[in-house]
Amino acid sequence: MSGSGGRASGRGGAGYAANSYRTQALVLRTYKLGEADRIIVLLTPGHGQIRAVAMGVRRTTSKFGATLEPFMLSRLQLVRGRNLDIITQAESVTPYGQWIAQDYDAYSAASAMVETAERLTVSDIGEVDEHGGRVEAPSQYRLLHGALAALARGTHAPRLLLHSYLLRSLATAGWAASFTACSKCGAPGPHRSVNVTLGGSVCDDCRPPGSATPAPATVELLAALQSGRWEVADVAPDQARREAAGIVSGYLQFHLERHLKSLSVMDQSP
Repeated sequence: MSGSGGRASGRGGAGYAANSYRTQALVLRTYKLGEADRIIVLLTPGHGQIRAVAMGVRRTTSKFGATLEPFMLSRLQLVRGRNLDIITQAESVTPYGQWIAQDYDAYSAASAMVETAERLTVSDIGEVDEHGGRVEAPSQYRLLHGALAALARGTHAPRLLLHSYLLRSLATAGWAASFTACSKCGAPGPHRSVNVTLGGSVCDDCRPPGSATPAPATVELLAALQSGRWEVADVAPDQARREAAGIVSGYLQFHLERHLKSLSVMDQSP
């Protein structure tokens, strides 16, 4: 389904063509703007994170439909603007949002994923390109795309998918945790202690006071989530899943220097 942004279409000639571009995008978040418009936060494979305006999208007569709702994969045409780009056409590629919304845990996990992706691809973290996207945005895009697709298909438990995504997205951003060797000296593990400020497992010699001592099954699960060994993760006991969730949450908070609202909601649910 496609739509036209009226004010943008008023621009004509070569200037419009030069400033117009097409891209696939995952919708991260939307904000109301005025009476009928919305600001759409997008993650794209080639332009990083984009903030764009969808004119008239909140009107019942809008032809954008659900293509600009969170978690959707859409094909867009945009016009570059001074502060915000303008979405002139939108076509649904894969309606991940519609499928994910049918399951509460999947929706909660997806919300935490896109909030993380938004934070990791903003211009104030790391090196950025001309559009304000991070240099590793293509990798972040592929990672988020795969995670949302897995949530939509229900291939694994939503919380396991979330924690695997969080560890991998942090690794892509340059903050890879280690759960198979000591994160300080590199001594091969497994080790019984974990310290999020040092980057994962720590041996007895490097273990600082206050380090966590999770169950061996928890450390094994964390390593499996990091590497994508789902044959291990899928059979992990509930206690290991709960402990791993707390460690991943702490590791994420340490590096982002903030606790995600969507993750807080999920941590409070049973």
